[in-house]
Amino acid sequence: MQIKHLFSLSTLALSLLLPAALCAQLSNQSVRLNDDWKFHQGDLDSGAAAKWDDDNWRPVNLPHDWSVEAPLSPTLASATGYLPGGIGWYMKQLHIPADKEGKQVYIYFEGVYNNSEVFVNGHLVGKRPNGYVSFQYDLTPYVDFGTENTIAVKVDHSRYADSRWYTGSGIYRNVYVTYANPVHIDLWGISYAAKDVKTDMALLDVEAKVKNTTDAPAEVTVVQELFQRGSSKPVAKVQKRQQVAAKSVAAIAQEMRVPSPSLWSVDNPNLYTLQTTIVRQGNTIDEMATTVGIRTLTFDANKGFALNGEWMKLKGVCIHHDAGVLGAAVPRQVWQRRLKNLKMLGCNAVRMSHNPQAPDVYDLCDELGLLVMDEAFDEWRHPKRKWIEGWNVGTPGFDGYAPNFEEWGETDLRDMVLRDKNHPSIILWSIGNEVDYPNDPYSHPVLDGATIGQKVYGGYQPDRPDAMELGDIAKRLVTVVKEHDTSRPVTAALAGVVMSNYTGYPDALDVAGYNYTENRYEEDHRTYPERIIYGSENRHDLNAWKAVRDNDYIFGQFLWTGIDYLGESGRWPSRGFYSGLLDFGGFIKPRGYYRQSLWAEDPMVYIGTYPLRHRGRQQTSIDAWPIWNYAEGDTVRVVSYTNCADVQLVLNGTQLGTPPSFDEETGVYYWDIPYRAGKLEAIGLNEGAEAARYAIHTSNRPYQLTASADRSVLSADRDVAHITIGVTDENGIPVMISDDKITVEIEGPARLLGLEGSNNSDMSDYTDNVHNAYHGRLLAYIETTREPGTVTVRLSSPWLKPVELNLDVQ
Repeated sequence: MQIKHLFSLSTLALSLLLPAALCAQLSNQSVRLNDDWKFHQGDLDSGAAAKWDDDNWRPVNLPHDWSVEAPLSPTLASATGYLPGGIGWYMKQLHIPADKEGKQVYIYFEGVYNNSEVFVNGHLVGKRPNGYVSFQYDLTPYVDFGTENTIAVKVDHSRYADSRWYTGSGIYRNVYVTYANPVHIDLWGISYAAKDVKTDMALLDVEAKVKNTTDAPAEVTVVQELFQRGSSKPVAKVQKRQQVAAKSVAAIAQEMRVPSPSLWSVDNPNLYTLQTTIVRQGNTIDEMATTVGIRTLTFDANKGFALNGEWMKLKGVCIHHDAGVLGAAVPRQVWQRRLKNLKMLGCNAVRMSHNPQAPDVYDLCDELGLLVMDEAFDEWRHPKRKWIEGWNVGTPGFDGYAPNFEEWGETDLRDMVLRDKNHPSIILWSIGNEVDYPNDPYSHPVLDGATIGQKVYGGYQPDRPDAMELGDIAKRLVTVVKEHDTSRPVTAALAGVVMSNYTGYPDALDVAGYNYTENRYEEDHRTYPERIIYGSENRHDLNAWKAVRDNDYIFGQFLWTGIDYLGESGRWPSRGFYSGLLDFGGFIKPRGYYRQSLWAEDPMVYIGTYPLRHRGRQQTSIDAWPIWNYAEGDTVRVVSYTNCADVQLVLNGTQLGTPPSFDEETGVYYWDIPYRAGKLEAIGLNEGAEAARYAIHTSNRPYQLTASADRSVLSADRDVAHITIGVTDENGIPVMISDDKITVEIEGPARLLGLEGSNNSDMSDYTDNVHNAYHGRLLAYIETTREPGTVTVRLSSPWLKPVELNLDVQ
C-alpha cells in the first residue's frame, strides 16, 4: 500500500514567525497579554466577582506554572514528579481604550492546565477542561470600553495526579487579546493545500475564512501575496471579491501558482511568507502574515517514507512539554536550544507526546527542519493507571482525561488540527498513545495466550473494558481529523498490537505506530502487507535501530525519550524519567553521543569511562560519562561511540598498542586499561586518516568557577539567556566529579528564572538562587525585564574563585 495521492500533496505551512502574537495564527491586531497579572493560590468564593480586594494576591507574569514553585515532597505522587496541583486564580485589570468601541474583543489562551474557567467583569465566558489545547472567547458582550475590565481565570488542578507525567498547573502558555473589525479573519482561518508540486510550478489551493459578526451582509476582497524570505517582491498574488452573509463565516477559496518552488525539507527548511489582507469599501480591515512551507509526503507499506520524493528514515525522539526547573512554562529560547541540540545529534523527527505542544515548538520545528508527529490523547473513554508511590509499583490512581472524553474529545482533536495544520513540519496526526495497553484499560481473550512485548497485568480480564470498542472510537476520531485535513495520514501509537490486531483499531488508521514491539515487524508486515508500520516509541538499544535501518518497510523510530522530563518518577528520590538524549538542562548526555554515532552523518567520536568491577564478557554502557579521575592502577573500561570506520586511543600522547574490542550488541568500541592520570584521547579514522577527535583530562581539586552565556546581547523584551556555570581546577580543566554549592546573584534589568543541575535524584529546593553543581556544571536561566542596561551575573561558591559575567540588554 502506498499513501501518495493524498499525502504527497503537501499542506502549506503557516508558522507565523513575525511578531510574537502571530505565533498562534492570530490577527495582526492581536497583542500579547502576559504582563502584570496577579495570582492567588487556593479557591475563592468571590473569585468570579466583578471587583474584589486583590491586595494579598502576588504579582506574576505569564506564562506561569505554580506547581514547579512548590517543594518536592515524598508524600505526593511519583507520576507528577512529587510536585502538587491544587486550585489557583489569576486576575488582570485590562484597560480597553474608548476608541476600540465597535470592535470585537477576543481573548486567546495557548494553554491552561487545567479545568479552566474564564470570567470578565464577573461574567463566565467559557470553560475548558483540557489543559493542552488552545482556545478563544468572545469578550465583546461583557466589556466596558474606555475603562478597566477585570479578567479572572480559575484553574482547578485539584485532582493533581491526573497524568502519567508532570503537567504543571496554571496559565503556562501565552495569552493574547485581539481587537478585531466586526468583519475579520476567523480564528485559525487560513489554510493551504498543494494540488500539484513540480520543479517549475506548485499549484496551491488557498482558503481564508472570513467572519461577519454584523447583522448585514458584507462584501470583502481577500488579497493574498506570497513572498520568499528576505524579498519584498511577491512571487505570487491572488485576490477575490465575495459577499459574506450576516452572522456567518465564509470560506473564500483561491488558486495560487508558485513558480519554481523552493521546497521545505529537513536539510533545507525553505519558508515563504504569505500576506493575507482583507479589504472592505477600499479600507484594509484585517491582515495576517503566515509562514509557508511547500513539501510532499509519501508513505508506502514496502518502501517506507519519502519527503519530496526522497526515501528516508525518521530518526525521531519523543518529548514532553516541561523543562526541569522551569516546569511547563518554557520560553521559546529554551526550546530552540534543545531542538538544535537534538538535531545536532542526527535527530530529524519529534513526537509531541502525548498532547499538543506550545505553538513555539512547532514554529521552531518549521524553522529548523524537524519532522513532527502531532498527538492528541493519552487516554480515551477509560482512564489509565497513574503511579503514586513510584513508577510501575504500588497502588495506582485513576484520575485523568477520560471523564471528559465523550463530551470534549472530538472538539479537542478538531482544535488541535485546526490550530496546527499549516505547519510543514507536521507529517502525522496521532489520535492516541497506548490507549490499547493490555488491561490498562482494555482487555481481550487473546491476552490469555499472546506474547505482547509489554506488561499486560495478567491475562484476559473480562471485567476490564472490551478492546473491541477501540476500532469504533478510532474510526470516529479519524473522521474528525479528515474533516479538517486530508493532507497527512492519521496514526496512533499501539502498545498492544497483538491484541489490537483482533480489533478494528489498526485498520482504522492510515499508518500504524508500534510501541516497543520490534519483534512484531516482520510477522505483521507479512500478515498485513498493506499496513504501513513504524516505531512510534522505542528503547535506545542498537537492535531497535537495526529493525528500522535494515528494513525498508519500517520508515522510522521515536526514542523514549529525547529529553529528560519531570514525572513518571521512580521511588523517592527521583524527579522524573531519566532516559533522554539530553538532560533536564538540555545538555547532551553520553547516550546522546551514542545516538549521534548511529544517526549523524558528519564524523564524530566520543569517549567515556567507568570502573570495571568484573572481568570477562559484559555489555558495554551507552551511559559512560567523560570522567578521567580514578586511583592509579584501577582497571577502567574506556568506551568509544563513533561513526568512523576505526578508532585509536591515545594516553598522554602515546597510542595504546592494544586495538579496541567491539561489542556487537551495542556497536561500541572499548578497552579495559589500568588508569594513569593525564590526557586521554580518541581519534576517529576514516580510510586511515583522522576524521574526528575527543579528549578528556584528569582534573585536580575544584579551584574556580567559569561562566558563559549563549548570547552576550539580549533584547529587553522578556528575552531569555542560558548561563552555563562550570567548576574547573587551577588549569581550567573541568572537574566532572564536582558537586559544589553555587550561588547566583543578578544586578540590572533581569531576573533569575531558575537553576538547573540536571540531577534526577536531587530533590532540594529549586526556587532559590543556590544550587549544587552536577558533573561539575550548573545552568542558570536569566530573563530580561523590559528595561535596557547592563546585567551583571555574579557567581560564587565556598572555597572557589568567583566569577562574574556582563550581558548587554538593548
